[in-house]
Amino acid sequence: MKVKVFSNPSIGEGGNHLGSLGDVVEEVAFRLIELAVKRLPRDVISALKNAYETEVSDLGKMQLEAVLKNIRLADERSTLICQDTGTIVFFVKIGKGLRLNDDLTITLKRATKEATEKVPLRPNIVHPLTRMNSLNNTGVGVPIIHFDLIEDEYLELTAMPKGAGAENMSALKMLNPTEGINGIKRSVINTVAEAGGKPCPPTVIGLGIGGTSDHAMVMAKRALIRPLNKSNVDPEFSKLETEILETINRTGVGPMGLGGRWTSLGVRIEHAYCHTASLPLAINMQCWAARRAAARIYPDRAVEYLYP
Repeated sequence: MKVKVFSNPSIGEGGNHLGSLGDVVEEVAFRLIELAVKRLPRDVISALKNAYETEVSDLGKMQLEAVLKNIRLADERSTLICQDTGTIVFFVKIGKGLRLNDDLTITLKRATKEATEKVPLRPNIVHPLTRMNSLNNTGVGVPIIHFDLIEDEYLELTAMPKGAGAENMSALKMLNPTEGINGIKRSVINTVAEAGGKPCPPTVIGLGIGGTSDHAMVMAKRALIRPLNKSNVDPEFSKLETEILETINRTGVGPMGLGGRWTSLGVRIEHAYCHTASLPLAINMQCWAARRAAARIYPDRAVEYLYP
């Protein structure tokens, strides 16, 4: 369903002007950040409930029960799911029929600053050397924004707050092509086992396979926004996702690293062709709070919220 809803009185149907498309993007970006840090998508909640119902470890079951209670209370009280509101990451798909007169990088930075003040978000972003905090979750290169051009007649915006505990467990493996699928599986399982409870399992594992080293890392992050109830469209990679997930959940790491059946809720893969002498593998972990929110903005400024 498409809607036109604006909280800024100077924008939209209740104000003095309709506002530019950039105004709408800023408003929607703010709303997506707020939604993402307060409400989990239904596919994630469903996966966590399934994990709770099928967990064999009493201690693991207790952890999952606490997680589900936390999610319910955050929704009921409109408060944060997790105190670490992360680094704000945006994925932007720009349709060919859109005319944007605004710098989206500036627009999304303004939305992040506003969300930090009004949601509010914990100020997490610091200078990498001096560790001076910007106090508004922005800085050089932040928020992180990934742009893609698409054939459709809309702009699709996804906000993904990424906590440091899971992000710190990211890894890049430049495998020898001869290692093949077994090498991919071995590398992922070893990385998950070594991470233990640090990424707050049960996790979602994003994998980027192929491309170049930098492209693989972006693909691994992008893989995390595919819903847990949507299979990979490529049957070979769909099978690989299932096989890796089953093996991960035999490691015994379990919820919060305290042992049990459920170490991961899902494995998601993005891939690209690569050089014959190369096999890049990027691994990006997301904690149980797999936060993301998305919307589509159309040329007539109608907004369609996709999830949560």
